[in-house]
Amino acid sequence: MFETLGFETITPRQASVVLGLGLGLLFGALALVTRFCFRRAVVGADRKQAAGVWLTALAVAVLGTQLAVFQGWISFEEHRFLSSELPLTAIVLGGLLFGAGMVLTRGCISRLTVLSGTGNLRAVLCVLVFAFVAHASMKGVLAPLVTQLRSQTLELPSAALPGAPYLWTALIALAALLFAARSGNRTGALMGAALIGLLVPLGWVGTGYVLFDEFDPIAMQSLAFTAPTADGLFFVIAATSIPAGFGAGLIGGVLLGSTLLALALGQFQWQSFTSPSQTGRYMTGAALMGLGGVLAGGCTVGAGLAGLPTLSLAAVIALASIAAGGLLTDRMLNAVSSGFGGSPAIPSPPPAE
Repeated sequence: MFETLGFETITPRQASVVLGLGLGLLFGALALVTRFCFRRAVVGADRKQAAGVWLTALAVAVLGTQLAVFQGWISFEEHRFLSSELPLTAIVLGGLLFGAGMVLTRGCISRLTVLSGTGNLRAVLCVLVFAFVAHASMKGVLAPLVTQLRSQTLELPSAALPGAPYLWTALIALAALLFAARSGNRTGALMGAALIGLLVPLGWVGTGYVLFDEFDPIAMQSLAFTAPTADGLFFVIAATSIPAGFGAGLIGGVLLGSTLLALALGQFQWQSFTSPSQTGRYMTGAALMGLGGVLAGGCTVGAGLAGLPTLSLAAVIALASIAAGGLLTDRMLNAVSSGFGGSPAIPSPPPAE
């Protein structure tokens, strides 16, 4: 479609940067207001409310994405999410590592990126470590390990959820909205979450349909943080040798959106670590998320919020593994802090959120 829009001085890749920047601005602002975070939905003190927000976004993302597929605007038949070769071991292991990491840092990578714009230096360090390890896992010293693990695949006749897509769409959306309606959230929070969910199909349609040019193709993608954060870091340090793409624009937009809103609301405040041990814990968690996100094929947003709407079995397994890793790690930390029931609990370190 891109060639019919009449652009002569801009390429699809350059236009995708603008698209990513716009979506990122909206996500950064909306996620800050709604406190959008998968970790909170799994192990947070207010997990019911947090899950209601997250599931509302998922419902809208599924409905919007599948409507775009039904209209014939986009197709996931050739997308990696629906590859018949399922790297099951890598996905499960990566999901568990990512889940453990998000509990150690007390925030998934999308939440940490948003918090970086509010002056939270704990989050800033985590994002940098995450980007470094993710890039090393995709193209650096950890790439051979990732390649080896992802080469162990399970052959499937279809990588999509079995059955009619419209039935899965209705089931996921209905279940999510019913839970959200009973989550105790205010209408405003759920409306903000719905707008976050709408960004997912806008990303898919924008890159896969509006900016599609068979003579200058770009990858079809939507909201995600693993590859985009790594790409953003690489662009910052090597901008003269590699052009920016959708991912770099997205991450830049998220940081800018959350920063502008935090300043406008008076919520910008410098925060840092309280001890070396806390710093080490957060850095470890960020590294685990970086490696885990690459192995699992995405984070809670890339494989979850944007992945599940493709009705991909791989996305379901990845998100379930992340949740399992988070729950297990949270229980282990609670057991250690309470001395396995033999001593009073030790106060946990200040949260990234």
